[in-house]
Amino acid sequence: MSKYHSVQRIVDGITFASKKEAERYLELRLQQRAGKISDLRLQVRFELLPAQFAVSDQVYTRGSRKGLPKRGKCIERAVVYVADFVYLENGRLIAEDAKGMRTKEYIIKRKLFRYLYGKEYDFREV
Repeated sequence: MSKYHSVQRIVDGITFASKKEAERYLELRLQQRAGKISDLRLQVRFELLPAQFAVSDQVYTRGSRKGLPKRGKCIERAVVYVADFVYLENGRLIAEDAKGMRTKEYIIKRKLFRYLYGKEYDFREV
């Protein structure tokens, strides 16, 4: 059992983080078979903020990148949002999250997602 009391479920050989997410997958799979949605994808990653690297004075000395500056040590990892489901509905891309508990981290990531990808994707929370 997880911190928020969700129980993993396995459907079609796919492990879902919660019962709610597994049930939503079954609903979306039926909608896809009925032709209401298409291109159903699971666990799609979206970069919200890129990784940040220290400044480096080193350059590549050989290969195709010869003469180009090397990246320094990673000082901040990238911030990513992973949508539970992404699909096409009526010509519009939908990013969907099956949520039980809305953490502060999730809310910030949702806001960043809408800011960065809101023109391309509609966001749904179920």
